[in-house]
Amino acid sequence: MHYFQPPVDYIEPVFRPPSEADSLIFQVTNGCSWNRCTFCDMYIDDHKRFRPKPESDVLAEIERCGQVMPWVQRVFLADGDAMALSVRRLSSILEAIRTHLPQVRRVSAYCLPVNLKRKSVEELQRLRELGLTLIYMGAESGSDNVLAAFDKGETFESTAEALLKAQKAGIKRSVMLINGAGGRRYSDEHAEASARLVNLTQPEYLATLVLFFRRGAEQRVRAGYDGDFEPLDAEGLFREMHLLISATELKQTVFRSDHVSNALVLKGTLGRDKARLLSEIEAAVEWVQQHHIPMRQQERF
Repeated sequence: MHYFQPPVDYIEPVFRPPSEADSLIFQVTNGCSWNRCTFCDMYIDDHKRFRPKPESDVLAEIERCGQVMPWVQRVFLADGDAMALSVRRLSSILEAIRTHLPQVRRVSAYCLPVNLKRKSVEELQRLRELGLTLIYMGAESGSDNVLAAFDKGETFESTAEALLKAQKAGIKRSVMLINGAGGRRYSDEHAEASARLVNLTQPEYLATLVLFFRRGAEQRVRAGYDGDFEPLDAEGLFREMHLLISATELKQTVFRSDHVSNALVLKGTLGRDKARLLSEIEAAVEWVQQHHIPMRQQERF
């Protein structure tokens, strides 16, 4: 009796950025190598503990996918930070993709800043030449106070250093920030420091989502702030976003604030669309004030 062998064997759940909806996902690692961020519940289950997937298994999956879906043009390397793998192993995976999926035009991956600290610009350039053209980095905030409260394991300096290194290697960067990450206490600092971070690094893509809690995350976040954390209401979130966008000095960054957590959907290119985006935020603030909405709601504006 013959049994069907699926092209890729996933350990669920599998996460990917919204823009990778049409990409073929290779789960080259399981879980996240840091996995201590207080706000994150993506990899907290026992079966999602970090470990690299055996290289032979990954290479076999790439070969099988090449046989059954040779038309694939985009690939995303999962889980939380595939860039934790060595340059040798990443090179082997990228070379296999090039061999068995020759129509692939973009390979991308999540990336922690610390994972780039251990790789040279020359090594990153080699990965870029082999097809790794985009990394997604959850910077979360430019504020060291917020990053420490989140137990992020990074600072403004370490995040900026990693983003600039990737830029020098020719790898495009998509940066994610969390609206409301500092609560009421650090709202202005969070927005202003985050703007300084993106101004310094000029990422090709910038996205925001709103801080939201599941599976005990609220208790973990509050503990990180020593219990002194007051979430922002709808108006506070919009005003923080206004301060962030106002302080940006970006040349050509595609901006998206359209995650399911965002009540206010914003799309544009910074700085070309800066004035329009600020106007849309101001209209949302006025709407909230008129309708006396005290807390964040999921209704889209």
